[in-house]
Parts: sequence; structure tokens; C-alpha cells
Amino acid sequence: MKSKLAALILLLPLPAVAQDTPDIVAAWEADHALVFEAGDITLDAFKWVARPLVVFGDSPNDPQFRQQMDLITERLDELAIRDVIVITDTDPEARSALRTALRPRAFMLALVGKDGQVKLRKPRPWDVRELSRSIDKMPLRQQEIEDRRLGG
Repeated sequence: MKSKLAALILLLPLPAVAQDTPDIVAAWEADHALVFEAGDITLDAFKWVARPLVVFGDSPNDPQFRQQMDLITERLDELAIRDVIVITDTDPEARSALRTALRPRAFMLALVGKDGQVKLRKPRPWDVRELSRSIDKMPLRQQEIEDRRLGG
């Protein structure tokens, strides 16, 4: 599983010129199975486009972080059909924009809706099935399901 996770994580040490939101959005739109590191990503980057799922840890070796990432990678396809972009942040010292905005204490999972609002925060790992259920109850997701059903 460790090699599977390592293969999925996309490191984005982007130079200042290439930190544009469209680059990250385009990469995610091309492959919903990518997992991004927080770097300079902001929540505004995905407003009305995707649902950021941000997984925080104090280290990539944090047992809760590793457990959460294992749960996510096992069922990443279920998140992809719900327009979820997975973003990780395991470097508290870097003080990423996401860490500053969401203020985690050690491990935390945060789900942000397409409207840019935080929909849930969890201090413990959560199964993708529960995440999917929470997303499917959101009004915008209900509309997306209805639109798909009607062929729109």
C-alpha cells in the first residue's frame, strides 16, 4: 500500500510563476486520481469546480494520517465521481494557506463544499463510505445527481 500511496501523491513544488490555480485545476481535471500536496493551494482555487478533501498530519508518518490515506486510496474512484480533490498537508512548519485557513490540531480531515464552505471536520480517520454519504446529502450534490439522471 505504501508504494501505491507514493505513486498517487503528486508533488507540486511549483515556482512562483507556475502556481496559478488553472495549472492545479487542469491537472486534477485531467486525472481525478491524483493527490496533491497543499503547497500554495487555496480553497478559492476550487470554488464551484471541486470539493477539496484536505488531510492534515504533523508528519507523513503520523499513524492517523497514514490510515486515512490508506482508506482514501482504496476507494479513490468513489471520491472522484463526487468531484473530490484530495489534498494533503503534513508540514506544520510550512504554514500553508490551507493550514492557516482550516487551523488543524495535529491530524484532521476537512471536507469543503463546492461553495467554499467547510462541510465537516473530523479529528480521526473517516471511511470513504461515510464521506460519500455526507457528500451525497449536500444540496448541490443532490442537484448533480438529478441532472445526471435527467441526462443534463
